[in-house]
Amino acid sequence: MIEQQLSILLVVLPLLAAPIIAVINRSSIAWAMTLSVTVCCLIMSVWMLSGVVDGSVIHYELGGWAPPWGIEYRIDTLNGLVALIVCGIAAATALYAKRSVEQEIPKHQIPMFYCAFLLCFLGLLGICLTGDIFNLFVFLEVSSLSSYALIAMGRNRKALTASFHYLVLGTLGATFFLIGVGLAYGATGTLNMADLSVRLPQAVDTHLVNTAFALIVVGVALKAAIYPLHLWLPNAYSFAPSVVSIFLSATATKVAIYVLIRCLFHVYSVEYVTNTLLPQLLIVMGGVAVLYGSMRAIGQTGMRKMLAYSSVAQIGYMIMGIGFLTEAGLTASLIHLFNHALMKAALFMAAGLFIYRANTATFENIKGLGREMPWTFAAMVIAALSLIGVPGTVGFVSKWQLLQAALEENHWPMVVIILVGSLLAIIYVWKLIEVLYFQPREKMRVTGVASGSENIGRSPISMAVTLWILALSCIYFGINTELSMDTAKSAVEILFAADGGQR
Repeated sequence: MIEQQLSILLVVLPLLAAPIIAVINRSSIAWAMTLSVTVCCLIMSVWMLSGVVDGSVIHYELGGWAPPWGIEYRIDTLNGLVALIVCGIAAATALYAKRSVEQEIPKHQIPMFYCAFLLCFLGLLGICLTGDIFNLFVFLEVSSLSSYALIAMGRNRKALTASFHYLVLGTLGATFFLIGVGLAYGATGTLNMADLSVRLPQAVDTHLVNTAFALIVVGVALKAAIYPLHLWLPNAYSFAPSVVSIFLSATATKVAIYVLIRCLFHVYSVEYVTNTLLPQLLIVMGGVAVLYGSMRAIGQTGMRKMLAYSSVAQIGYMIMGIGFLTEAGLTASLIHLFNHALMKAALFMAAGLFIYRANTATFENIKGLGREMPWTFAAMVIAALSLIGVPGTVGFVSKWQLLQAALEENHWPMVVIILVGSLLAIIYVWKLIEVLYFQPREKMRVTGVASGSENIGRSPISMAVTLWILALSCIYFGINTELSMDTAKSAVEILFAADGGQR
């Protein structure tokens, strides 16, 4: 009973806090409320996941209307894990945010920034928890609209262009998804995902169902930035405020990938997907994304743009695992979804600290800065080693699992691509380390900093501590894989057992 109430509180709490923050309009109160809400949601998500990790399912009927007539929140191991990721990253981001936001966002906009942040947070949580596919679309739009506003608050005028670009492509993705949902409803007469999974096989050979499938996949692929539908991602991550880059890079695309998994393995079925060209397309697009994203990352001249293209490559690993349509492949994808959230949030936090000190993250202006910020540099190196997949870090765990999944299916080209992707990651990570530590120091070109500012002399404790929490998590969860691996395996076993399509 308590877990059922928690499922709705996870969405209601930030929904109530967001307008209160906008009305009070005080920066310090806005930050304190945001931190409190995200920490409370993190605690509730841990409690909720502990209640479903054994295979149980939590049901909450909104308004007392039983599904499929009413909206149902349905929490199993899969979305319990994704909700934990969203809440954990949100809490860490909120702890990190205070000083970063004060520097990068005009003072009069700070309360509205936190209001939009909470709206984005509740939208992502709603996507994870709902069992109704139209309600999922509603939450998708809530998170997207707030994301556009958050990205546009970046200091660089290019943030407006990046936000508009994301808005156009995001709207296309949402439109495709909504039309697909409408066609699925037309074929089955239901919007409840569990009910859809029962009724869709009865109409599986109709053009309506096939068209709905294609539109839903394309719409979600746009939101997940799956190559070649990734064009909005590099600029959005590069020109958004640091806090926004941290949060979106670790959560937004992960939640979209969760939606893809839910649609492929729950709403539709493994058997249905196997009879389409999608598995081969996902494998090929994942492999190309790994190579393309890594090569583009090598050619960048700024830290955040490099990390953005790295995300394109890392998403490729997840998509590749999904394309295998096996328990091993999907488990590897879920593990990497969890691990990548940790490492990429840590790397963008490090970038945010360099921006806080130098007001820029371009390589030309941060030469040698790692020697002046040794603790930040050390934490960044730990997260970067995770990105490569060095043993003892989270990146090794998920890449090893993905390699095993590829070998099981005799996908030798994908085995080669996974290994080459790790080698390419070494190149761009070393490029970053070389710039920050080994290149000779130059006089920093700090712009936009008031006379007498202490920003260039010290790093805020709250930002540094949060960075180290995530950096150490990259090691801890690389050694103790009980949470990520066991939960992912449990989620996948439940999906395949319910589908009856084990291979």
